[in-house]
Amino acid sequence: MSLYSATSNSTLPLVPLRHAGTMTDPIRAAQSSAGTPGVVWVVAGAPGAGKSTVADELRRRVHPAPALLDKDTLFAGFVDEVRRAHGRSEGEREGSWYDAHVKVHEYAGMTASAAQIRAGGCPVLLVAPFTTQIRDLRSWTNWVAALGGDPVRLVWVSLGPEALRSRLTQRGSGLDTGKLGQWEAFVRRTRPDTPPPVPHSVVDNEGSLEATRRQVDALVASFDTDQEPPTRTRPLS
Repeated sequence: MSLYSATSNSTLPLVPLRHAGTMTDPIRAAQSSAGTPGVVWVVAGAPGAGKSTVADELRRRVHPAPALLDKDTLFAGFVDEVRRAHGRSEGEREGSWYDAHVKVHEYAGMTASAAQIRAGGCPVLLVAPFTTQIRDLRSWTNWVAALGGDPVRLVWVSLGPEALRSRLTQRGSGLDTGKLGQWEAFVRRTRPDTPPPVPHSVVDNEGSLEATRRQVDALVASFDTDQEPPTRTRPLS
């Protein structure tokens, strides 16, 4: 099994790690596999922006259906165990400690799994904030390589800070305590309505569910017809 790790240097976010005395590179695995690697769809954005909603709408429209890898679904139990073992608070899901002791393993597992799954031709849909990976062009390029190379399609979910705070407050989850308690720092770090400087399509999630669905329809249609994917920052009318 191969793992990839995000380092503290945001320009070099992915380095191979040894595991059980072996070094198996998912890039080489994808390249050596018969057939064409599947497409990787990445739904990213700030925590609470509505990534799961957008991912579900996208999953229903993409054919063949992609394998869905959602960070929270995959690692919620792991995160709780690590947090408790280190005596950390329940709401700590951001910051330097979380990045070094938890997030690095979450994203390593997602990256390696996606590379292996797509090697056989199956498309993959990744759902997580991916803040480090999408906010720096060199980091993005390295991560695309770690995923097995193009095609990797980033769908960035945009939501204004006030709308985001309202949603986090309304859902009343203890997992959001740290975010709401250090709100300004959280917004500076996640930049929920600032487009990333890497190739991407935008879904603005401030409108209704129907407006979000129309944007996803347009996005999928643009790839089906090889048109320019939507990069607007407001919902479609």
